[in-house]
Amino acid sequence: MLFDLRGRGRRRFVQAIYLSLAILMGGGLVLFGVGGATSGGLLDAFKNDSGGQSVSDTFKKRISDAENGVKVRPADPKAWAELTRVRFQQASSGDGFDQVNGVFTDKGKESLQAADQAWAKYQTLTEKPDDTIASLMVQAYSQYGLNEPDKAVSAMEVIVDSRTPTGPLYAQLATYAYQAGQTRKAELASKKAVQLTPKDDREQIKAQLDAARQAAAAQVSSATPGSTSTPSS
Repeated sequence: MLFDLRGRGRRRFVQAIYLSLAILMGGGLVLFGVGGATSGGLLDAFKNDSGGQSVSDTFKKRISDAENGVKVRPADPKAWAELTRVRFQQASSGDGFDQVNGVFTDKGKESLQAADQAWAKYQTLTEKPDDTIASLMVQAYSQYGLNEPDKAVSAMEVIVDSRTPTGPLYAQLATYAYQAGQTRKAELASKKAVQLTPKDDREQIKAQLDAARQAAAAQVSSATPGSTSTPSS
């Protein structure tokens, strides 16, 4: 095993690595969506601002427009996709997101719940969900948001199915699958991630995947009643 979690310092080290990976993914998701070439993140909301309105006023108008859109066109998947997008952007702005700790606040989570509802409706109306919207929902379902890893896996699968296969994409899928306790899916995604990674970088991605595996195992162990960190003889 790459890491021995029995020592308190080592366990914290693994968790620190896992946290850094999640923050790197999360920061990209909040600002841009998964991958730098996507749209729909928080920066896109600011780009759409006319310049004369405050951020709060901008979101109020966009949310109002999006809500009117689904009322007028309740069977239009694009309308529901837009409502999902602006609800996520609302959660990621102002006092909805704690930038110091990299987590959504209770107020932000309320907007994420609304985004979750819009996303669920959107998925019933299309056979091929927009991967840029899915990238926002991956962050919404992360442990820094709604903490629903099963839904994060489903959203991540939309992204993987829509984009050119890469090691980092499958590594992200594996990470969320480990969190969700979907071990077989996580191991398959890990294997694929290593296969798609250039040879010179494989040891690094293996270390990242092992850290994610160990952190998820530690989380399960700590959540199990009567669990203890004392090693058996």
